[in-house]
Amino acid sequence: MNFNLQNLLRENIKNLTPYSSARDEFQGEASVYLDANENAYGSPLEDNYNRYPDPLQLEVKKKITAIKGVPPRNIFLGNGSDEAIDILFRSFCRPGIDNVVLVPPTYGMYQVSANINDVAVKKVPLTPEYQLNLEGIAEAIDANTKLIFICSPNNPTGNSINREDVETLLANFNGIVVVDEAYINYSRQKSFIQELTEYGNLVVLQTLSKAWGLAGLRIGMAFASEEIIEVFNRVKPPYNINEASQKLALQALDNIDQVNQWIKETLKERDKLVLGLKNFSFVIDIFPSDANFILVKTASPKAVYQFLVEKGIIVRDRSKVELCEGCLRITIGTPIENEQLLNSLKNFQA
Repeated sequence: MNFNLQNLLRENIKNLTPYSSARDEFQGEASVYLDANENAYGSPLEDNYNRYPDPLQLEVKKKITAIKGVPPRNIFLGNGSDEAIDILFRSFCRPGIDNVVLVPPTYGMYQVSANINDVAVKKVPLTPEYQLNLEGIAEAIDANTKLIFICSPNNPTGNSINREDVETLLANFNGIVVVDEAYINYSRQKSFIQELTEYGNLVVLQTLSKAWGLAGLRIGMAFASEEIIEVFNRVKPPYNINEASQKLALQALDNIDQVNQWIKETLKERDKLVLGLKNFSFVIDIFPSDANFILVKTASPKAVYQFLVEKGIIVRDRSKVELCEGCLRITIGTPIENEQLLNSLKNFQA
């Protein structure tokens, strides 16, 4: 493989002079800040938010480094993983010219971002076992293919993608392979962040929204080579992670023991929920999951969905998604919520 990041970058991004904020131009400590046109009197809130936040979120990245073992220079923090996905399209894909490969069923924002950026999508469906069709992907790739998105554990199927297959793509594709690991904390598979030094074309996405329980803060993470992270930082808005989110993330990242306990509880509840659902005649199949949700195939998905809505229980109807016909996606709740779901389904008439 002959991977060269500069050959992938759009010309306008190569030539881009990023916005230089006041906090970029001065980094350090001072007693009087008169450089950023902030309100010097403070804010009406108990915590002062009158100053702009650190544009590179260095304190948050240091704590992530302590947990993940990846240096800050290899970390990008975004307004959810969706910002990182969008920056990949804006940085590497020329509108109306380049294309990306998606492997449905998969996370829907890859397609949405492609559409917003006027980038063609080549779809290579997963196999019936929800694994990569490597031959189909190889046939789909052409000279203008810039990105391949792999979600593992996959959403909405819940399974992990075979590691060797992803490594085959990384070793043979001259573009960027994006491995979205939003649910990696629930998986038995090890993260691909350990492979960053081996593959210069690897971008790993993770998030604080799932296992860390910070969905409301919107903090996504991208791990990649220093060269790729420099591109992210050049393209992103100057203050993309607000001060409140940074402060709360710093507090949360000190509580890894609590998060690990929640993960264990979730996995235990996942097993219990699977066993309970297998007792219902309208449940045809429950697919293996490495995530905090399960994909359940039923004889009448829309009827089950509507029945649960009337009981005040909301699941996700995925029955119209390719290779997910008849399926509902059910997030693992608390023990009480899971029991409520099972008790309600006892009254469902197929």
